[in-house]
Amino acid sequence: MTEDQYPDFGYSYQLLIKQLLLAPAVRSPDQEIVYRDQRRFTYRQFHSRVVQLANALTSAGIGKGDAVAVMDWDSHRYLECFFAIPMLGAILQTVNIRLSSEQVLYTLNHARPRLLLVNTEFLPLLKEIGQRLESIEEVILIVDDSDSRSEAPKPSREYEGWLASQGSHFDYPDFNENATATTFYTTGTTGLPKAVYFTHRQLVLHTLATLATYGTAAVQGRLHQADVYMPITPMFHVHAWGLPYAATTLGLKQVYPGRYTPEMLLELKKREAVTFSHCVPTILHMLLSHPASKDVDMQGWKIITGGSALPVGLATAAEERGIDIFCGYGMSETGPLSTIAHLAPSGERNAKRDIATRITAGRPVILVEVRTVDGSMNDVPRDGVSGGEVVLRSPWLTQGYRGDAEGSKKLWEGGYLHTGDIGILGEDGYLRLVDRLKDIIKTGGEWVSSLDVENIISRHPAVSEVAVIGVNSDRWGERPMALIVLRPDVEAPTSENIKAYMAAAVADGTISKFGVPDEVRFVELLPKTSVGKLDKKLMRDQFTAAD
Repeated sequence: MTEDQYPDFGYSYQLLIKQLLLAPAVRSPDQEIVYRDQRRFTYRQFHSRVVQLANALTSAGIGKGDAVAVMDWDSHRYLECFFAIPMLGAILQTVNIRLSSEQVLYTLNHARPRLLLVNTEFLPLLKEIGQRLESIEEVILIVDDSDSRSEAPKPSREYEGWLASQGSHFDYPDFNENATATTFYTTGTTGLPKAVYFTHRQLVLHTLATLATYGTAAVQGRLHQADVYMPITPMFHVHAWGLPYAATTLGLKQVYPGRYTPEMLLELKKREAVTFSHCVPTILHMLLSHPASKDVDMQGWKIITGGSALPVGLATAAEERGIDIFCGYGMSETGPLSTIAHLAPSGERNAKRDIATRITAGRPVILVEVRTVDGSMNDVPRDGVSGGEVVLRSPWLTQGYRGDAEGSKKLWEGGYLHTGDIGILGEDGYLRLVDRLKDIIKTGGEWVSSLDVENIISRHPAVSEVAVIGVNSDRWGERPMALIVLRPDVEAPTSENIKAYMAAAVADGTISKFGVPDEVRFVELLPKTSVGKLDKKLMRDQFTAAD
């Protein structure tokens, strides 16, 4: 064929974040975006504010390739930054404000943002590290109604006044869809945080796949235009799992809770009729155990959990309150969505079997390839029994760690992204996570899944939270230890009671005898990472040192 037979006169449509705003601008201009009990905007106003922010950033000299850092709680302002900053061709850095001050300093100096948007609540942190920041030229203050500006650095301006002084029109540029749109830092328990990054193309495809996967669910967990969305996963962590982009594209009513407190979250759920949320299991546990939850109707509230395993006991407690609870799976490097535990549309419903499905990692999201492999990258059988490392491919996986060639090479060894998780695939396509490679307990030649042991103990009526770790044993190499937070409203069991409860699971074949912990300790709380995951490394360090 000649060139004349395939003329190239059309518009080269790049997959840019600005395209995600086309549908809600037309279909949902009067829908609301709510911030705590303080502010309400329509989508029409939201669009105007995004334009004003783009103009403000441009007037500050921000352009293509420049990084802009944001330190805020979940808010309408963060949502504005999700769009305006990358739509300029600049790079949004979402700063994890729960890291230590030294880690925050490292991430800011590594990403090298020129501008920092910071909630005044974090001014003490900024004061601590400010003299060592290497690239920040100006600070923009985000001021809530009750906040103080007493420790504001110079030069600085206030966000609302900054926007109000700007024009109401902006022509967003076209550029290559493979331009970097966002960056943030992983929150592992060892070493320095690692910079992952995502392009416009990746985030747009992630958004479309999210909408297609949730929107076509037949039995439960469906996301649709009548839903009211409230994130309970920080916007600084993997774009709040990408759901703000999806909710905005769909034109949903959105509710942003600011700093998470159970009282505010439950009040917003009740007052704004929230129907769709996502959180880590520890947040779900906090909401269900709070006294105020008794006055909140949770029937039909769709909640996705991820970040760590959802114990059977907690899933059952959520379902008893009427919550449509189910799991998703991903990580910082995967953008994050990889699998979702929607119930299969066929077959008769069975409560026990459905719970077992809901707490799996689920089946692959559209456009995601999931494998479980051995150490030589050979597939292990998809028989529901054989375990291997979970490796992934999809269009939105980070291509590496910025400034870390060796770590990037290891992440992508063999052409697949390595998750470091051990999983089991069944013939039905559902993925069940066994454990992290680093957390699985090797005892007397047997591999024991700490997640399986936690699941069993979590069903005990006196158990509020549980974590199982491996501790050194001269005889067995490692043995499981159970760390348990008890419920305050029931009679406290002894460690022998817990072991006897586990012995019943051994007797019915649920778990090997090697899974019964040698030691059970009752603790006041379980250490968590900055994003609410159980910090098992810290637990192992603490209890090894204690012995």
